[in-house]
Amino acid sequence: MPRVDTEIFYGSALDTHGETAEGVQWNSTETQEVRFRVLRSFLPPDLSRLTLADAGCGFGDLFAYLERTGDRPKRYIGLDVMPPMVEAARRRTGCEIHVLDILDEDSVLPEADVYLCSGAMNTFTREETRRFIERCLEASRHGFVFNLLKGWDTSPIYNLYQPREIKHLAQALEVDYQIHEGYLAGDFSAAFWKVPFGVRAPG
Repeated sequence: MPRVDTEIFYGSALDTHGETAEGVQWNSTETQEVRFRVLRSFLPPDLSRLTLADAGCGFGDLFAYLERTGDRPKRYIGLDVMPPMVEAARRRTGCEIHVLDILDEDSVLPEADVYLCSGAMNTFTREETRRFIERCLEASRHGFVFNLLKGWDTSPIYNLYQPREIKHLAQALEVDYQIHEGYLAGDFSAAFWKVPFGVRAPG
């Protein structure tokens, strides 16, 4: 059973707050961009040769952030399960954005150098989180960069993890990992690498 009904959880925020950070259940644009900056810090200095896939792209805010900071990737692909958000992301970014449920085993994920995810796993179950990470890793050439809410798994709504649990997951999946915490209370970020940069990835 899912923790929440995704359409209700995000649909109500969209109805209330519109195409804003609050409309995808973040507290503010400022904290959303802190998370983007941390995710960006895991990636190589030059994004101009990379294809990035944004898993749970919402309104395309990550792309807008990268473009505003002069960090536009070679190709950006957005994926989201919510059609209204996909329509907004297409309009706002002009990029390739797909309605796609990554947890649907029948969904074919586009290949990318790196998959990124900011916030989309915040209402998942433990089983959904692992499968989402596995699927994003499978579709990436190099790896998957993501953030999670930090805490004990006691919330009926939110998906909370301790960083050591993610370290153990990386070890179970036999990937290299990096973890960054301390930038915001109740949040941490991780990178899982199949193929480190500087090593040629297949494909």
